[in-house]
Amino acid sequence: MLAQLIALDWGTTSLRAYKLAEGGVVLEQRSLSSGIMQLPKTPRVIAGQTCNDGFELAFDEACGDWLDAQPGLPVIACGMVGSAQGWREAAYRDTPANVATLGTSLQVIRSLRGVDVHIVPGVIQRSRLPNVMRGEETQVLGVLQNLVEGTGGDLLIGLPGSHSKWVEVTDGCIVHFDTFMTGEVFAVLSEHSILGRTQQRGASFDGEAFDRGVQVALSTDGEIGPLSTLFSARSLGLTGELSATAQPDYLSGLLIGHELSALATVQRRRRNSVHLPSIILIGNSQLCARYSRALDACGFARVMQAEQATERGLWQLALAAGLVTQNPSR
Repeated sequence: MLAQLIALDWGTTSLRAYKLAEGGVVLEQRSLSSGIMQLPKTPRVIAGQTCNDGFELAFDEACGDWLDAQPGLPVIACGMVGSAQGWREAAYRDTPANVATLGTSLQVIRSLRGVDVHIVPGVIQRSRLPNVMRGEETQVLGVLQNLVEGTGGDLLIGLPGSHSKWVEVTDGCIVHFDTFMTGEVFAVLSEHSILGRTQQRGASFDGEAFDRGVQVALSTDGEIGPLSTLFSARSLGLTGELSATAQPDYLSGLLIGHELSALATVQRRRRNSVHLPSIILIGNSQLCARYSRALDACGFARVMQAEQATERGLWQLALAAGLVTQNPSR
């Protein structure tokens, strides 16, 4: 199959490149550590010119040989590459944001190779405490494209990560989303606080310790909030009730438990119902497995995981922008 599109998921710490054929079929993919905050710095020749621009260097490293093989391939990119600190800023679209039409609002930058890179805008939720996303809107579109008609009415899309997003969609529009900095807080506490002093990382997943952390967050002890329960990740170790190897997974369960407990409370209030919505998770399979485990404990009855949401979403946006065409005979 011939490639029809190069799709980039370009975030803060990583750059994922996909060579896509008709229908968004992935022919080849790559993952580089060249996120917008850690771009390459060693100059090299690109298109006959010596270049020291980090974005150009990363772009060439990610897909330069693909473009050499097929010079006319269109390129689309989502994520932090479109932020104010990115290659070219793509202004936010306000909620409610129809994700299927984001492809008509792409920002374009021409690379040294003479190839236009089409950048997807993010989404902003303007309120007393504003909320933003970049990249997740594309993954949401990738999920919606594969939903059976009529199944999205009582659905919450979760994107676990450094800044976890929980997205409500109505009639194809992102109408509301919440952000939890769970992953980043876990990293900061483990690496830069006293809680990390007694941790021993690198062991296999300790499900019992993780579940214990979740249950503490959901218990009456957790009602006072994470700032109180976090210290138990140290005190349980000092009393010999939690081994050094179990402490990271306990802390993980504790933080995720607090996140999902708050999410459940918000969802019940927003929906004016004791029933919790179905969940579709997008992201790293191991992290999604942790969230599935904790979601079950929190009373979310139906949890599914989406595959290839980013690639599918970028293909749909490229279709909307006219960068590729859909073969009507298939």
